Amino acid sequence: EVQLVESGGGLVQAGESLRLSCAASGVSFDAYAIGWFRQAPGKEREGVSCISGGPGSTSYADSVKGRFAVSRDNFKNTAYLQMNTLKPEDTAVYSCAVSRDYGLTAKYDYWGQGTQVTVSS
Repeated sequence: EVQLVESGGGLVQAGESLRLSCAASGVSFDAYAIGWFRQAPGKEREGVSCISGGPGSTSYADSVKGRFAVSRDNFKNTAYLQMNTLKPEDTAVYSCAVSRDYGLTAKYDYWGQGTQVTVSS
């Protein structure tokens, strides 16, 4: 059974940082790209960032470029999303997902439950 478990969310003030983790089990981790997505109340889900299975390729939404950094540790079956200079508009539930293909518009096969990130002004 594939499981993705996010952690690291919380309540922070604008300008602060958080690091989200996505721990995977039941999947050949390095064979999958990892995507990070977020959904704010009343809004559509938005692709935030993704990273390819092997080292190298990353992508970011324009809204987070220069502030967020995605990484992965294939030995620990874990992906990370470092979020710096957080803004109130970053408030959302953040979820990770895995895909055989790379890209924010790829089809993602398995999803985690999400972790809440709240940024106060």
